[in-house]
Amino acid sequence: MQERFADGAQYIAGRLMKGTSGRTHAVVDPATGDEVYRYDLAGTDDVDAAVAAAREAFWGWAATTPGERSDALHRFAGVLADRAEEFARAESLQCGKPLKLTREFDVPGTIDNIAFFAGAARHLQGQSAGEYSGDHTSYIRREPIGVVGSIAPWNYPLQMAAWKILPAIAAGNTIVLKPAELTPLTSLLFARAATDAGIPDGVINIVTGTGTEAGEHLVGHPDVAMTSFTGSTAVGKRVAEIATANVKRIHLELGGKAPFVVFDDADLEAAVHGAVAGALINTGQDCTAATRAYVQRPLFEEFVAKTAALMETVRLGDPFAPGTDLGPLISHAQRDRVAAIVERARAYARVVTGGEAPQGELANGAYYRPTLIANAPQDSEIVQSEIFGPVLVVLPFDSDDEGIRLANDTPYGLAASAWSRDVYRANRATREIRAGCVWVNDHIPIISEMPHGGYKASGFGKDMSAYSFEEYTQIKHVMFDNTAVARKGWHRTIFGDRRPDGHR
Repeated sequence: MQERFADGAQYIAGRLMKGTSGRTHAVVDPATGDEVYRYDLAGTDDVDAAVAAAREAFWGWAATTPGERSDALHRFAGVLADRAEEFARAESLQCGKPLKLTREFDVPGTIDNIAFFAGAARHLQGQSAGEYSGDHTSYIRREPIGVVGSIAPWNYPLQMAAWKILPAIAAGNTIVLKPAELTPLTSLLFARAATDAGIPDGVINIVTGTGTEAGEHLVGHPDVAMTSFTGSTAVGKRVAEIATANVKRIHLELGGKAPFVVFDDADLEAAVHGAVAGALINTGQDCTAATRAYVQRPLFEEFVAKTAALMETVRLGDPFAPGTDLGPLISHAQRDRVAAIVERARAYARVVTGGEAPQGELANGAYYRPTLIANAPQDSEIVQSEIFGPVLVVLPFDSDDEGIRLANDTPYGLAASAWSRDVYRANRATREIRAGCVWVNDHIPIISEMPHGGYKASGFGKDMSAYSFEEYTQIKHVMFDNTAVARKGWHRTIFGDRRPDGHR
């Protein structure tokens, strides 16, 4: 990797360069603790240069036709498909994800997302013309906003880069993306692939620096017209504070604490498998992960026993080994944070399985065993706070009303799932659970055609889908006075038929 990015970890106007902050940062393999790449962090000067490059590229890119942007994105998808293995390995290396996950989910999902926005680029439209006021014809134009400044998290660096970049550039904007300092590699590869596909220099720029320096400067930059941020709710509030001071558009995809509601008529085996997969995806570092399972009392004890038994079969190991089910967390600091939350929970809840870091050959990595916790109070830290680790807490409920009430009883509202064989029961849950996505008898799948985004403290705005595409546009009303050539416009009614010299 050091050779691949020898010229630096900033991608500005079509070329790699070193950061100017005077500080360096390491990409560390979380499975071993070994440093794999050290780079110069971006400073505010690098952000300024990236924004200037994006601003210079904007008018040329915005002037391209939807068909031209679509063709470029189709080529981009082809380049990424040709380099799929390189992307999968880089993502596994920097994140600790099992290679089978990056090969089967992260990279194919990203290619599909490019293909979707390649098609969406040709459907950027306003409303049909019409006469809404006397002899005037009106219509709506959808236009790009300008330079977009985006900040992506470390849990899905490749997919988050795609979710930020693709709708923005498909709509004719240019972008400066700041990936997380821990995981810049696939964002840089993504930008390089876009250039190789023929997307002009300056349309996509990457600055890799700290949130407090590069991130805040990007959000507050006067030439950035829109800010898109994915991350914690606490940091999202800070982003909103900075962005609103400059009256710019904001898109926030923030934290989650997804409920997993199992009614007493559910297919228990399916629900158990869904809970384990939904809780442990990406080692639980997923804002839509199943974190709170509410199980109706007749199924509760059996659900707990079966879920614990299935969790104990999950294989931790080398992300590049074929048999590995679960990799490490992103860092030792994140592992220690998760472990501390579980240790505090022992005072008020039952740790059924897990609750420890493995020893032996995995001891040097940021690994943590799949953990199941039962009977925690609803107002406890482990139920209310986002953990971002392989931890599932299970609580019982009695009536359907109680189950839905508990599902809604956190500040978050990003995703949820309901498990029932009764279509009316399931439909009620989808209607009354306050979340941006509610799955029925499943948990986690996403598709490019459908939106992803939250309610409440989980933020606002949508990723993916046509809804995301529209967020990266602004609406302009255009109005023609059809009578002006006949010297009869409305202004003549107000001021009379005068000539500029005052004569009639």
